[in-house]
Amino acid sequence: MAPRVVVVGASLGGLRAAEALTSLGLAPGQVTIVGAERHPPYNRPPLSKELLEDLGDIPDAFAKTAFRLKPEVAAAHWRLGTPAVAADLGARLVHLSDGSTLPYDALMVATGLTPRRLPFPGGDRQRFVLRTLEDAAALRQALRPEHAVVVVGAGFIGCEAAATAAKLGCSVTVVEPQGAPMARAVGAEVGAALQRLHTARGVRFRTKVGVLELICDRSGTLKGVGLSDGTELEADVLVEAIGSSANVDWLRGQGLDLSNGLLCDNHMRVEGRDDLYGIGDVARFPNPLYDAEPRRVEHWCVPGQTARRAAETVVATLNGAPPPEAEFRPLPSFWSDQHGLRIQSFGLPAIADGIEVLEGALDTPQTIERGVAIGYRRAGRPVAVLAIALPPGRALRHRAFLDA
Repeated sequence: MAPRVVVVGASLGGLRAAEALTSLGLAPGQVTIVGAERHPPYNRPPLSKELLEDLGDIPDAFAKTAFRLKPEVAAAHWRLGTPAVAADLGARLVHLSDGSTLPYDALMVATGLTPRRLPFPGGDRQRFVLRTLEDAAALRQALRPEHAVVVVGAGFIGCEAAATAAKLGCSVTVVEPQGAPMARAVGAEVGAALQRLHTARGVRFRTKVGVLELICDRSGTLKGVGLSDGTELEADVLVEAIGSSANVDWLRGQGLDLSNGLLCDNHMRVEGRDDLYGIGDVARFPNPLYDAEPRRVEHWCVPGQTARRAAETVVATLNGAPPPEAEFRPLPSFWSDQHGLRIQSFGLPAIADGIEVLEGALDTPQTIERGVAIGYRRAGRPVAVLAIALPPGRALRHRAFLDA
């Protein structure tokens, strides 16, 4: 019997895994892709940016964001709208929500993330996260010019949603307990500069304070947010952008390290197993480009990079061959669009201990809008470069900083 590969997760990581498996010689009938959503794979980054601004209905939004399926991938087995609920790794079985099971010879986990929620009751119809097309559609209907919008969390999604809401005429306040926006991703100095840019575009910030309560009337309608410094914010709409958790609960009870996603080796094998693999946001793996510490990297490029590496290992193992000899050294990258400006990064700014401005200046919103490039170093070694509002050609030229 031909070996069977089950890919759990039908977003970008699952799609790229199916593409890689079939390109490496597996027949479409050997590959099954399981997805919790009823939609085939689609692109998520626009949900908090241009799609949120002009969404339309769900079919129209899906048409704008759907990935094209290659014929061999479309011919694989797709089980959409039927999430995996458990696995028996000893018996090599995946249990689905409809009561069925899928046997496998190799299991690839690309289940992605679930947004975290504030631990407070009330205001359910006015509270939103951004992960799916349905999430974006619901939030878009609530973003009316007369509404007060409170965004909790100033990471990528929080900043993008705040910028879009402000453009739509909403009164926007961002609450961030940790300090400057996106500071964990780009550093405090660049985060402070981005805060000045947002403020110049009408977004208010309350930093180093947290949410203590949601203020609702007797009917449960949200009226405001109570903060840890004793102040209150008016709120017609609440966007919860406080991070995400890796979707690995369905693998509990199997003796795996699930403390922060799936712990993988450099071949994307989970804990040294030869039949279980991690892909994308759920995978915590070492990257020798930087060091030996396993990390989860939640950037758009990572599902494709890890899916290819995992597929190469899967196919080699199924054929009785050793995995690829070359080290897996992917260069992470991300981009974000805020207030019409593109923020683009190559490398890992989050691990840096120092920065230098390579072009332009961070001093004012006006200098940022003219274009800035920042280099990041750790212990003197270049680890990342970030460009703000630079044309693509100029931004790419600064990648040479990483080779210095």
